[in-house]
Amino acid sequence: MTLDKILEEIKDAEKIIILAHETPDGDAVGSCLAMKLALEQLGKNPDVVMDKVSRNFNYLPGFDEIKVKPEIENYDLAISLDCADFKRIYGSEYFDNAKNTIVIDHHGTNNMYGDFNFVNPASPACCQILVGIFQYFKIEIDKEIGTCLLTGIITDTGGFKYSGVTAETFEFTEEIMQKGVKVYEVYKKALDTKTKANFELMKKVVDRMEFLEDGKVTFTYITNADLLDVNAEPGDHEGLVNIGRDIEGVEVSVFIRQIEDDDKTYKISMRSNNYVNVSDVCFVFGGGGHEKAAGASITATGNTEQEDIEQVKNKVLKEIRKVIK
Repeated sequence: MTLDKILEEIKDAEKIIILAHETPDGDAVGSCLAMKLALEQLGKNPDVVMDKVSRNFNYLPGFDEIKVKPEIENYDLAISLDCADFKRIYGSEYFDNAKNTIVIDHHGTNNMYGDFNFVNPASPACCQILVGIFQYFKIEIDKEIGTCLLTGIITDTGGFKYSGVTAETFEFTEEIMQKGVKVYEVYKKALDTKTKANFELMKKVVDRMEFLEDGKVTFTYITNADLLDVNAEPGDHEGLVNIGRDIEGVEVSVFIRQIEDDDKTYKISMRSNNYVNVSDVCFVFGGGGHEKAAGASITATGNTEQEDIEQVKNKVLKEIRKVIK
């Protein structure tokens, strides 16, 4: 069985690195730190490597031990969590150079890039998959691990409100609560607490929001100049794409932002409500994700920033029009 082999690889490895996708969200951070704590129970001392982690998650056990660039170049084992594509891994060179690799994920677009892959697209969060894995490994899900796991579950389900939530989600949450983890505390820290910069960016996003396709699509954006203007830190753009989706009559919300070190490349985030599979739309641009939450990147070729934004908007709308009713 795959899980037996994964456990065997973990036990045999001396140097282990844990990785996730670039600009990690709550599920990625929670998964990585939960895995670190779990492996420590098995007598391992793994490195967690991530960059641009939002300080909103600084309450998580092990947050201060996250490394941006480890001293070790070659690991016995690399574990990728919550990342559907090798190209999106932060620290992909460490994954590439490792003797053996494991991928644990919940994205339907995962291309099985590891030596050993455990992917369950039916799970609403990678952290929910880890609950089952840890139980199978007979790892104790204590309060610290539970806090990490619940953070991933809460953030990737929008506080248990998205359609991917299952009965198992609540069963696992109950088990985690029995370890002393309080749902309302994690919810408050992970979802309800906003930085001042995030609030300032939200005002810009709302002010620029356009209603398109008879109100079924919203489009908005932020630029690198906006990030500088509000002194934004990593993660301060999180959640902005959801503003459009929550408006009456909207089926697809589109939010774009400039990549911080490349003004010509735009990160696209999409959310949908009922019937549009935004993962399919993003796949056209080399991205992917979930049916109702996905992303991609587009490089623009306009002469000005505004021309670039319009160009990206039009490319995205062209694909959305093919699937929207």
